[in-house]
Amino acid sequence: MKLLLHSCCAPCTVQCAAALLEENITPDLFWYNPNIHPYIEYCSRRDTLRQYAREAGLGLVPEDEYGLRVFLEGLYNPPARENGPSAADSSPARCAFCYRLRLEKTAARAASEGYDAFSSTLLISPYQNHELIKATAETLAARYGTAFLYRDFRPRFRAGQQEARARGFYMQKYCGCIFSEEERYRKQRV
Repeated sequence: MKLLLHSCCAPCTVQCAAALLEENITPDLFWYNPNIHPYIEYCSRRDTLRQYAREAGLGLVPEDEYGLRVFLEGLYNPPARENGPSAADSSPARCAFCYRLRLEKTAARAASEGYDAFSSTLLISPYQNHELIKATAETLAARYGTAFLYRDFRPRFRAGQQEARARGFYMQKYCGCIFSEEERYRKQRV
């Protein structure tokens, strides 16, 4: 199976890739994360994923777009926005937008480049909404005429974190968006 694996960072990718390799699936990693801010955080995660891909001998398909403006524009001014609150006003709405943004680019890329399926390393995190990720990805798979490969990688989360630390990978402290950074550090200051 030719699989395009959306990769949010190296620490989340190591055990997802290991699980897929155990199934004889060698994924190509897809870097598209316009949600990650600030710029230095974006670069740290991207560069660590590049390092991991080289070390693991995995293909890396970069869509290297620092997307501050794209991400914020989508949050505050969605195309079919009604006169209600923006996605930036609540964490669940932000996450739904973020999943759709990244998974849609992945599905489109998988379809246009002849991959059999796509998946995401978001599925390793116990902090992400798996049902929403799965539903979003399945809708996008149907729209783009490709398949979504669902795997619940969460049982491997701790092992992936340990492996990433042992390998000296950059370890992020928050999900990625500037709002999650604020929430993470605000809790510490209260």
